[in-house]
Amino acid sequence: MGFAHLDGRTRQTKGVLQQRALVRRPSARLAEGLLTHLERQPVDVPWAVEQWNDYRQVLHDHGWETIEVPAADECPDGVFIEDTMVVYGDMAVISRPGAVERRLELPGAEVAVRALGYRLARITEPGTLDGGDVLKHGNTVWVGVGGRTNAAGVEQLADLLRPLGAEVVPVPVEKVLHLKSAVTALPDGAVLFHPGTIDDPSVFPSVLEVPEPEGAHVVLLNGNRLLIAASAPRTAELLSQRGYDVSSVDISEFEKLEGCVTCLSVRLRGV
Repeated sequence: MGFAHLDGRTRQTKGVLQQRALVRRPSARLAEGLLTHLERQPVDVPWAVEQWNDYRQVLHDHGWETIEVPAADECPDGVFIEDTMVVYGDMAVISRPGAVERRLELPGAEVAVRALGYRLARITEPGTLDGGDVLKHGNTVWVGVGGRTNAAGVEQLADLLRPLGAEVVPVPVEKVLHLKSAVTALPDGAVLFHPGTIDDPSVFPSVLEVPEPEGAHVVLLNGNRLLIAASAPRTAELLSQRGYDVSSVDISEFEKLEGCVTCLSVRLRGV
């Protein structure tokens, strides 16, 4: 597995669980990205591109084929591709971002996931939903509501995923941009969180408090391997002590725009 560009063809490997990730190169207008909870800081776009390449390389080094979705240069937030869809089983639900400016990001992402063989569904008006508000583990799908995602969007997602065996659980989000700006889940189901980012951690059956806000964000690579931001070294040590193999990557330029390691890719397993 390695790097690939979307060309309309789907590579199939019978009997092998494929690990593929959709990614999108940062726009030259990245520094204009939307902000909700942070003050604007200067963003070094060339350095952000280097960080994005390093992020992609970590995925590659752990057996992931990364598929580059066509650039969306007119979309400053286009690199945060996770917000464009929710993938569950063989279905890709194309989102309807709460920020109208971000809806131009959808067409290219939709073409990419369709080319890989996924069934498509969509969130429609009056629903809004950002993929970064959706945390999955097992058959449970927690969805942050209150910021970019509204109740109608959650209801539509629940209706779409229920036939696939998923239980959708709404979670209020007020203090951060997206639910996954506050929490992600380890392979054993423990949900990572930093105090003060989410009102009621008890909504999750198992939680693990981490010492840094950025430590609440991990990407599950495979087995016991995790990807975490370099800005959370104490959390990386904590997770290493719990038996995880942790890889760190510097995404500081994306963190200035309320980004984290999860939102820079759409991870696809199977199909």
